Amino acid sequence: MDALSLSLLIIIAAAALALLYASGMLRRPEHVVICAALLALAFVLRGLCMGHVTDDYRTFLSQWVAFYRNNGGFAALGTSVGNYNLPYLYFLCLFSYFNVSDLVLIKALSIAFDVVLAWASMKLVGLYCSSNARRLAAFFLVLFLPTVVLNGAYWGQCDSIYTAFAVLALYLALDGRPAAGMACMAVSFAFKLQAVFIMPIFVVLLIAKKVKLRHFLLFPLTYVALMLPAVFAGYPLLSTITLYFDQMGTAGDALNYNSSSVWAFADNVRNTSPASALGVLAAFALMLLVFVLAWTHRSRLSLWAILGCAIVLALGIPYLLPHMHERYFFAADVLTLALACAAPEYLLLPALTQLGSLLGYYAYLNWRFLLPMKYGAAALALALAAALAFTAMQLQRRKK
Repeated sequence: MDALSLSLLIIIAAAALALLYASGMLRRPEHVVICAALLALAFVLRGLCMGHVTDDYRTFLSQWVAFYRNNGGFAALGTSVGNYNLPYLYFLCLFSYFNVSDLVLIKALSIAFDVVLAWASMKLVGLYCSSNARRLAAFFLVLFLPTVVLNGAYWGQCDSIYTAFAVLALYLALDGRPAAGMACMAVSFAFKLQAVFIMPIFVVLLIAKKVKLRHFLLFPLTYVALMLPAVFAGYPLLSTITLYFDQMGTAGDALNYNSSSVWAFADNVRNTSPASALGVLAAFALMLLVFVLAWTHRSRLSLWAILGCAIVLALGIPYLLPHMHERYFFAADVLTLALACAAPEYLLLPALTQLGSLLGYYAYLNWRFLLPMKYGAAALALALAAALAFTAMQLQRRKK
């Protein structure tokens, strides 16, 4: 590990420890020692991954940073670069000013948001139980979750950013801060289109009277505010709105891209257009089913039922949609783990989602399959069925 990587990891780990202290989780000296040791282990694991270079970095991220470096940094924001949305590109612009390894900076950014994601998960679990042990378990299990470690530190992807804001949005809305929650959801969406897998939970929150219709106005306002720096630099405002539509147009023809979705069972589909349309229809049907169940049982929409709805959406939508990639169950990985920390009897759910996600990660990162993706698809089908059963059970209970 080089000196830059070591320095950044130490700074982020120290910030994580300070965050735990500020949250009131380190009440005794032994708590500090134990948490510091666990953080050290979590960051040693990440340090071992920092030097790995993937094709995504070589082909895309490094080229984008180089473009900004050669064209004046933030002055080049008016030019369309890559297919990531602008908030993430702001960071790449910033990195272009430093004469150090942009690979390390890119990974350090994702690792910093690993900590934010762990903290947001800890706060969410705190709504369901008062046990400090379980809340700390949520924090550290997220940090050690294989897909979280691999996604940022090894792969250099940024799924921890949009998921951190999505989990934080859910927590804030359930905690009685709907405006802040809606703003966080908009930030999540501004970073990555995959936020749409969990975004419909705000309709359930509306039904549960956790948010009001006026709060939905904050979504476009927050999104546009995040686009303004690039617009002032010359980026067309309309393009910031249509960028995700352009991304969907480049999804590709394959029904499945190393994903443990239902389309892993479809090996020999020649005409993919009707199958693709069927998958989109099925995903919308699942979303509508969640809304209908929430509405018909609105007097019993407890915090547990809402969490169940969030898991069904985050897991079920990418499971049914076509053209999904291996990383698209990232939010489901984290939410099922949060449920298991709050209610350990549901530990099977994150185990199943990890199996499904990791098979896809292995396939991409090693260019070969460890097991047929059908195994992962079967695991996620079981997880989705369990999440639906959990949600239905919660909707039969009276709110406490």
